[in-house]
Amino acid sequence: MSLPPSPPSDARLTSAAVRVAIEHPRQPDVVELLTLGSEFALGLYPPENTFLLNVEELERPGVTVYVARDEGGRVLGMAALVPWGTAVTELKRMFVHADARGRGVASSILARAEADARAAGLRQIVLETGTEHHVAQAVYRRNGYVEIPLFGIYIGEPYSVCMAKMLAH
Repeated sequence: MSLPPSPPSDARLTSAAVRVAIEHPRQPDVVELLTLGSEFALGLYPPENTFLLNVEELERPGVTVYVARDEGGRVLGMAALVPWGTAVTELKRMFVHADARGRGVASSILARAEADARAAGLRQIVLETGTEHHVAQAVYRRNGYVEIPLFGIYIGEPYSVCMAKMLAH
């Protein structure tokens, strides 16, 4: 299944037009976005240096999938929070469709995920992105994330950059 057509080039999508909700990952348009995200990552990094969760992993208990849609219901982007116990969660599978980039979609997803994590009593969100994902790194920095040492499975990975944000309560 292909994504619905993109908005006209002169149409400006604002964050107010973006609705971010918790959704099930096994929907055709979400699976298509996951495929696009995987293709993007595999275009930059060797398969053995990518850490992408698949649909089955996104369906595990405790994993929360956030999907951003426009007013017409078109999928614009997504991310997931994967719990790490009682205080920390990891942001995974953040991806914004190419047609929606630069319009605040990632920041809208982050704001919703952070608000939910804060409400659940979590203190920190951690993430891994790639050395060649300069735009993603800039988005995270604009949203208050700072670079941290590589952690967990990313230790020693030549293409990994890890970041974190402490959540105020």
